[in-house]
Formats: sequence, structure tokens, C-alpha cells
Amino acid sequence: MADDKNSAAPSEEFRNGGRAVIATLAAHGVDTIFGIPGTHNLEFYRHPSEFGIRAITPRHEQGAGYGADGYFLVSGKPGVVITTSGPGLTNVITAAATAYAESRPMLILSPGVPTGMERADVGMLHETKDSSGALNRLLVSSQRTRTAEGAAQAVAEAFAMFSSSRPGPVHIEVPLDVLEGAWNGSVPTPIPGRRPGLDSRVVSRAAEAVAGAARPLIVAGGGARRASAEVRAFAERLDAPVATTANGKGIISETHPLSLGSNVRFPSVQAESAAADVLIVLGSELADSDLWGGLIGAQTSVGIRDENSAQLVIRCDIDPDQLGKNLGGDILACADAGEFLTTLMAELDHDGATTTSARDAASTGSDRVAAIRGSWNSDFDFESIGARVTRLVEQGAGPAVVVAGDSSQVTYDGSVHALTASTPDQLLYMPGFATLGYGIPAAIGAKLADSARPVACILGDGAAMFSIQELMTASELGLGIPFVIVDNGGYAEIEAQMVDRTIEPFAVKLARPDFAALGQSMGGAGVTIAESDIDEMLPAAVAEALERSVPTTIHITVGC
Repeated sequence: MADDKNSAAPSEEFRNGGRAVIATLAAHGVDTIFGIPGTHNLEFYRHPSEFGIRAITPRHEQGAGYGADGYFLVSGKPGVVITTSGPGLTNVITAAATAYAESRPMLILSPGVPTGMERADVGMLHETKDSSGALNRLLVSSQRTRTAEGAAQAVAEAFAMFSSSRPGPVHIEVPLDVLEGAWNGSVPTPIPGRRPGLDSRVVSRAAEAVAGAARPLIVAGGGARRASAEVRAFAERLDAPVATTANGKGIISETHPLSLGSNVRFPSVQAESAAADVLIVLGSELADSDLWGGLIGAQTSVGIRDENSAQLVIRCDIDPDQLGKNLGGDILACADAGEFLTTLMAELDHDGATTTSARDAASTGSDRVAAIRGSWNSDFDFESIGARVTRLVEQGAGPAVVVAGDSSQVTYDGSVHALTASTPDQLLYMPGFATLGYGIPAAIGAKLADSARPVACILGDGAAMFSIQELMTASELGLGIPFVIVDNGGYAEIEAQMVDRTIEPFAVKLARPDFAALGQSMGGAGVTIAESDIDEMLPAAVAEALERSVPTTIHITVGC
């Protein structure tokens, strides 16, 4: 009994704002947090172990944010980051802005100056002019709480938002006096999410349109990631090809005969989207970061429909502000993609609609996909170093591998198109914000989310140097991740752009470390493979790396 009494004592003695927040996280299913302890956030860190929450300590707060994002993409649970005040918080801003650009849930918790000291400018440690105000302009929201009870409620409201609307990062600032002061309330009950209601008239119009479609096409984005089963069922019901954005990669298995892969940037796919008589866009703003200057749908320019085309556009998004971006729609459904497709298919069943009646029997959806795929070698260089490395990593790791990429050529000119994804969690990438330094910590977050899943990271040497310190985190955690660093000597694409603009290249040829030796110095394994040897050596090196209990840095020297 004495032991029980002693173990319970800290909970009562330190029933403070930090405990209010951590208890609320636990009540919402949080089992992992990312962050670095600091002078001002220690009352957050007093409580996680009591609630069965593991605290992951990266070597930089930006790594905490990217790790939380990778954790979300594999686990489906919103990533949670705890920073200290001042520089700890500002260090995570790029990762948080990435989550905003890619519409991914992230909760950031930080201490703030004590109540009454806002904008005092008295030289307190880590004092910041207006942290919450700054983040409120970059993220979905930022709230400075006044009480422990208010902090707990803010956490509950953040999770309700994640499940009911377009997700994104939320910041909650807890003043130091609130964080360390008494909490007299109770843990808030999780708030049920309230998604937009479907307009039955919209569903009826959409059902009539797809029932009469002769050449339908589906484009699925990141907003449809949770609706993988529904997208596949709908595509098969319509016998319609499915193309995805990079964030939608794997929503339908890329081995499926109706899959056009994550290749909306390919001219052949864009041409097919223009030729479709009914185009269904699910959970995407059709961003230029995916289209590379091209167009989806029958348009003469971005947002300008081709008046010579009779194409009908159906758009579905949980955020009404997304429904008209970059392509006007004729039928607009403000709804969760899965709920919309389920209701739409039920409507088709109720009406007894035969969705293939208007088609030429010789031109099935799979025939159209096969014809489009036949032109892909002119759309994309599948023998580029990024594409080759991706296929070899997949060969060594198996078809279920999760690949973390970066804003590297080997990702956007490689893994996005060369990885054969069967599920929507196999590519960790951020095409919109295109930030360097994402891949290494995102891979760590993914492996923490599912330790049994093979996880690999493929990135360039320039990107690697933005977060190379996180190899130490992976080593400390005993994570058998192969980090494949494709070394072309610096920022090769920027050098090419300089040349195109007749600028004498500078600051793009970089001195690099011996990556394999660096990985070994951080407690992992290290391998160097010349580009000429990758076909023979890389799959085995990846397979061996996945068997280790420490990370392996695989340094590929391009041109050797």
C-alpha cells in the first residue's frame, strides 16, 4: 500500500496545467509525442509516462514536426509536438507550415510568457513578441489559453476539428503560470466531429451524371486518403480510370487495372482528363505543384473552362473553399469523400442505374489505362537515377515498404512515379510546401508508428544535410531504417536552372561528408555504393539494413 500511495502522490501534488493537457491527450488516444524538453516546458514532460505516452526526442524541433507528420501518415493519428518557448517554437514553424500546406493534422503545444507579461519586452528567457499571433497567421489556428481548464478544452476542440473538417496544424500556447498552476477541472470528453451534411439534390445530380457517362475519369487527392475502399468501389462501379496526386498516391493500388498512378503531371493523363465527358475530382485543389504547369480537365488556362467542351465536372471536398480552385465545377459536394461516394453509390443502386450503358463496349476503363500507360516513356524518364533507386529499394524491402522522400530530384523525379504503392501510406512526401529536411525525421516517425513495417528513406545529399542529425535519433531508438542518400554533388537542379537563365552557377556544388562514415559515427551502419553498382548491390544492402536494429546510411555516389 505504501508503494501505491507514493506512486499516486505526484499526481495529486502536481495536478497542474501540464497534467490537464497530457491527460486530455491520453483521452484522445495519443500514445506518442515528439519534442525536446526545455526550461519552460518541463511541466508538460512530468506526466506522459504516467499515461502511457512515449516521448520521442529528436535533435531539432523541426525534426519533431516532420517526425510527427510521418507518424500521422502511417498511423492515422494526428501528430503531437511539444516545444519550449521562443526558439523551440520558432524551430518547428517550417514543419507546421508544411502540415498546413499538405492539409495534415498536427497539434503543437508550447509554453508562453506568464499571464500579464504579453508584449512586455523585459528580456525574459525565450521571450517572444507574440508567438500565438505569429502562428495564427501561418496555421489553421493558434490559441493562447488563460486557464488549465481552457488548455484542456482547447486540446479537445483541436481533435474535433481534425475529424470533422479539412485538417491542418493547430497551436496551443499555455502561459507559464497556467502550465505550472493548479488544475481543478476534469478531462474533457472527446467532442464528436461534425462533418458537413450532404445535399440530397447534389447527390441526385451526380448520380444522373455518372450514370450517363461514356468516358468518366476520377482524380483523387490527399483529401480522399481515408476513402481508399470507397474510391476503389466507385471506380469499379463506373469502370473509370483513377489518377491521383502525390498526396493521394496509393488510394487505389497502382497495380489495379484502373489505376493511372500518381501521375497527374504526365501529359497523357492530362490529355485524358480533358477528353473525359465526366470528370470527378475528390479531395484535391489540383495544385500546380502536382501539375507542373499543366491542366486537369477541359480548360484553356487555369480556372478557365474550354467553352467548346461539354465536359461535366463533379468536385467533392470537405472544405467548401477548395471546391472551385484551379478548375470550376458543375456539381459541388461539400462533404467527406468517403461519405459522398458511399451515398452516391447507394443512390445509383436505388435508381438501378447501369453506369456503363452509354459506352463503347470495346473501350473499357482498363483499355483506356493500358493505352495511356503505353505513352508514359515519353512522359517521364523511368531510367532516371531517382526512379532506378526507388525500384531497387522496393525490390530489397518488398511491396509494402513505406518510402520517405524529400524535396529532392530523387523524390519528385523518382519515387513519386516509380514507387508502386498499394496503400495510401507508402509515400511520405510534401509536394506543396516542398521543404528540404523532411525525409529523415519523417521516416523515423513512420517506423515509430508501425515497427513491423519496412520503412526506407530516399533523398539527395543536399536535403540530407538539412536534418542529418536525426540519424542519431534513429540510432538511439534502435530503428532499422535504410537511409539511401543519392549524392550528385549538391543542388543539381538549381544549377541547371542557373544555366538555363545564363547565370554562372555558384553555391550549388557542395562539399559533403563521407555519409557512410557519418552514419557509423552516429551508432549506425554505413555502406557506400557507386552508381554503376546499384543494380547488383542496392537491393541486398536495403534488405540487410532492415534486419539491423540500428539505422544504415547507404551512400550512393552518382557518376561513379
